[in-house]
Amino acid sequence: MLLQVRGWGARQWVTFGAIAFGALFTAIGLILAGVSISFLADAKRAPGTVVTLEWRSDHGGSSRKTRGSDGPVAYPVVEFTSADGAPRTFRSSMGSNPPSYERGERVEVLYRADSPEDARINGFVSLWLLPLIFGGIGLVILGVGTTIAVVGRRRRRA
Repeated sequence: MLLQVRGWGARQWVTFGAIAFGALFTAIGLILAGVSISFLADAKRAPGTVVTLEWRSDHGGSSRKTRGSDGPVAYPVVEFTSADGAPRTFRSSMGSNPPSYERGERVEVLYRADSPEDARINGFVSLWLLPLIFGGIGLVILGVGTTIAVVGRRRRRA
């Protein structure tokens, strides 16, 4: 069965979808990178200490069934003192199993001076993981879609 809509075949629709999806994911990755860069530009730095690891098994509220390899994830809870002298505590939004940090470990904390509750551990994962995932997936799919479009166009010309 041949699918054709207004002169476009299935290959053109798949190519268009791949390019659009790849461009969207690349744009999301760039936006997330911009958010991290903006955060870093305004961030204050303070020494902090991992006071505990909060183990959670909800995986961000996912309702899917748990596979055998899935287990609880450790989120570091960090204490630091902000520039105004007030002690602050926050739970990192990035967790892992095995844990990336140990109880009592010293870390550098980045936070906004105007809202110290918006704090992150100064680490690659907390700042750059999501931009790299979205941007990387987007670039790969965008590349595949573009390659399919170029090859298809060359075949039609030949």
